[in-house]
Formats: sequence, C-alpha cells, structure tokens
Amino acid sequence: MKNIKDILPHRVLTEPEDLFCYGFDASSKMGRPLAVVRPVSTDEVSRAAAFAFKHGIPLVPRGAGSGMTAGAVPLKDSVIVSLEAMNRVLEIDDKNLVAVVEPGVINARLQHMLESKGLFYPPDPSSMDFCTLGGNVAENAGGPRALKYGVTKDYVLGLEIVLPDGSVLTTGVKTYKGVVGYDLTRLVVGSEGTLAFITKIFLKVLPLPEETVTLLCAFTQMDKAATAVSRIISAKIIPGALEFMDRETVRAVEDYKPFGLPGDAEALLLIEVDGPGISVPEAAEEIASICGSLGAEVKVADDVFSKQRLWEARRAISPALYRVSPSKINEDVVVPRGKIPDMLRSLRDISDRYRVKIVNFGHAGDGNIHVNIMTDRNDKEEYQRAEKAVREVFEAALALGGTISGEHGIGLTKAGYLGMELSPENIMLMKGIKKVFDPKGIMNPGKIFSAGR
Repeated sequence: MKNIKDILPHRVLTEPEDLFCYGFDASSKMGRPLAVVRPVSTDEVSRAAAFAFKHGIPLVPRGAGSGMTAGAVPLKDSVIVSLEAMNRVLEIDDKNLVAVVEPGVINARLQHMLESKGLFYPPDPSSMDFCTLGGNVAENAGGPRALKYGVTKDYVLGLEIVLPDGSVLTTGVKTYKGVVGYDLTRLVVGSEGTLAFITKIFLKVLPLPEETVTLLCAFTQMDKAATAVSRIISAKIIPGALEFMDRETVRAVEDYKPFGLPGDAEALLLIEVDGPGISVPEAAEEIASICGSLGAEVKVADDVFSKQRLWEARRAISPALYRVSPSKINEDVVVPRGKIPDMLRSLRDISDRYRVKIVNFGHAGDGNIHVNIMTDRNDKEEYQRAEKAVREVFEAALALGGTISGEHGIGLTKAGYLGMELSPENIMLMKGIKKVFDPKGIMNPGKIFSAGR
C-alpha cells in the first residue's frame, strides 16, 4: 500500500510533538491523529482525500482549531487535514462587492484588507483575530454584528469543495442571485466538516458604514438591561451590535486586563449603532434615552481608540474566563429576545441546585447567551455536577422556544444532545444526506451524530 507521504511529500507531519499540537481545539477534548497533512492547494487536498477514500482512513478537516465543540478533535485512527496554509485572498472585486478567499485566511485579515477599500465583511466572531474563514463557513459562525447583518451563511455565494473521494466540485454562483437546482452551498455551510473539504470561498461584502457610535450602558439589574433590549428593538432601531455581560463576566475581564469597565454593575450592554452619517447620532440618542429611563449609566465612546478598547474588552471575555477556570464548560444557547430574563433566572436556579458558578454573556440582540459553567475537571465530583447541569441548561432553552446551539455547532461535545431538539426523522434524513456525500463515513466521523445515533 502506498504511503500518504509518497503522495504528498513535505506535507505530512508524524512527529509526536506535531501530533500533540493538532490533537485539540478550544474545547476541553483531546485526541491523537495518526498524521497531519498540510496541503497548499486544492489539488493536494484532492489527492489526500482520494488516498484516504481508497484505504478507508478517517479525515478531520481543521482550520485554526478555535472551535468550542471539539469539531476538529481527531478520533481514533484519524488523519488531520489542516487547511491553514491555504491562506490567500484571491480577489477583492469592489465593483461587484465580492471577495474570493482560500479557507485558511484569518477573518480579521480579510476585514482589514476590505476596510482599506471602504468595504466590510459583517460576520465577526470574537475569535476573529485568529479564526479562519474556512472554519467560520464550516461552523456557520456569527458574532456581535449578527443582529443586524446576519451570519456567515448570509454571505457565502458559492464554494469550491473537495468530496471525500477526491472529486472537486463548485457550488453556488458569483452573483447575488442564482436558483438553479438545490442549494448545495447552504448545505455545506455549517456542516462542520462532515460532508466535504472547503477549498475556496466566494463571499458577498458590503460598503463600510459611514458612521458608527458605540455606547456602554451599565444597569443595576439584569432584568432592566433585558427590558432595554426589547424597547430598543420595539423602537425599530436595529443596532449593528447589542452585547451583554453579567457582573461576574465584567469582574473576570477586569482581573484579566483592566479596561475600566464598571465592576459594580449587575449587567452591561455594549451597543453599536452604524449606518448613514445623518441617522446614526439620532438613533444613538434614542438608545441612550431608553437605557437612561431604566436607570442605566450611559457612556458614549466618542473616538476610535475608545471604541476599539470597548470591543477589545468584549473579545477578552473568553480568554479571561478560561484563565479563571481552564476546564470550564462553555455552551451557547439561544432563546427569543423577550425570554432572556426567564432564561437567566433559570440559569441562576440551575447554578444554585448544582452548586456550580455560571457566568453569562452574549449577543442580547438575537438572544444568544454564552453559558459558562465554571468548574474544575480535577474536582471529579464537581465536574459531574456541572455535566448534569448542561442538560438542564438545554432543557430550559428548549422550553422557552430556543435552541441548544447558536453559533458553536454540535461537534463532539453536543452530539449526545442532538435528539433533545431534533426528531428521529430529522436526524435520519440528515444522516442520509451525509451518506450521499460520504458513503464510506470517513469525513469527520463522530461529529454531530454520536455513535449509534
């Protein structure tokens, strides 16, 4: 049997230290791949896939390893295919507002390149400084701007993909409209590497907003912050971002790196208004009035440095919480906006009953709550309580008309909970679709669908 090293010389890593480095992602799960392949072209991905398909070798696509649900963690006898070296921005077409990129391009890098041309790409996950666009597409990533602008799937016009047998296929179009046949592009977006490798991405981009105003609103009660969110949306104002942090989140961030956030507030709302220069100040004033009427202390970031510092604080939340509790359990449920207070009350109750601290932050504008169960894996009894609490977190979200994952995907860590939200018929149909793409079951096995499900 031919060795994959013979097919892709200089692209295969097998040293123990390399295998270790590619054996984990931002979840708490770890594995050990048989090897790591680092292709630099679609042809090399195709050749690696064809070899694996012929010999029945499981493959795990990987970007930057920033996923939270172990989607890039290799199970037994798997080979990692890291697309990080396919990192070219191939085209920015400012006449048609389209960007063409390879999967290894870092999200923030594209953002900076577009801004220099007066353009922007809305999906902005908190990990944007190091996550890849291929990973964003695989997970259908969101971010603070999702409230107004939507998520990754709303900007992917088409894809070049490599199927598990090595076949290369282009889906979608390079135009804003196209309804020929089934929408295979949307099917691959969010499929978490279980259907195909993504080797090229055609993205819709937008003109950069003329004006932005950023507000920080500190509330003495979480319920009042949630009421402010409802009133802002009811006033027909759709901010570019509407984020919230609870008190424990603020304290963790300030301990990690002092940003000057008000540590005595029960809840903070970080709100950004963007759009035409003539309308933004008026909308910002109305938001400030709504929050002020509910007792909030409102501060306006009136220069670029102040705005950047507030968003740096927001993006520091995840590393700050990991420093407090490296083995914390991180979930991302979504509930209808008006149900946020109910969900937070349920979380407080779950925290009390299971005797584990739960810290919350997230995208208040679209009801996406990042639930962080602060536990220590070394304390086995506490960790077992924390794991039991997870199911109740999901049950509470579903009871309020929500979902068990807003942007982190299912991966390995949530696979066992899939049946809580989806019917057996739904799951059977999805598994049938996977079998059409992946008849030998070699693409990211064990992800989304748990063993035996």
